[in-house]
Amino acid sequence: MPSFDISSKVDLQTLDNAVNIAKKEIDNRFDFKGTHVSFELNKKDMTIAIEVESEMKLQQLEDVLLTKAMRQGLEAKCFDMSKEPSASGKYVRKTIVIRNGIDKDNAKKIVKLIKDSGSKVQAAIMDDVIRVTAKKIDELQAVIQLCRSSDLELALQFVNMKS
Repeated sequence: MPSFDISSKVDLQTLDNAVNIAKKEIDNRFDFKGTHVSFELNKKDMTIAIEVESEMKLQQLEDVLLTKAMRQGLEAKCFDMSKEPSASGKYVRKTIVIRNGIDKDNAKKIVKLIKDSGSKVQAAIMDDVIRVTAKKIDELQAVIQLCRSSDLELALQFVNMKS
């Protein structure tokens, strides 16, 4: 039976490259000369810690990071920008969490979306991956289009297609 997996993985090397390219651009920008900018990727926790002098510079830094990450092939949905920045002393700090894997709540939403579509497919949650099987490849391709067109807050990849 044909099947494929729905996953939401972030390649660590690509993310590291995007962060390093963003650091280089910030170092070369005129409006950041002589200002305090700390920009670190924690590979273990999958977070990016930012520390700057003002909210405006924080917004500019986030824009540069997203632009460079998207040029490296990462989707903007893999960055969780919802956490509010915290001010301590004269610096503003923000931690950006990298979404890696599909958590149980989002997996249930995706399975419910697939079941409600009326397709003749079976969707099963396996850890942080959703396996979708069907009798015909056309039905699987319809599920892929359904997932792409729905408004999910995850960067989904469709991998391991077997026929």
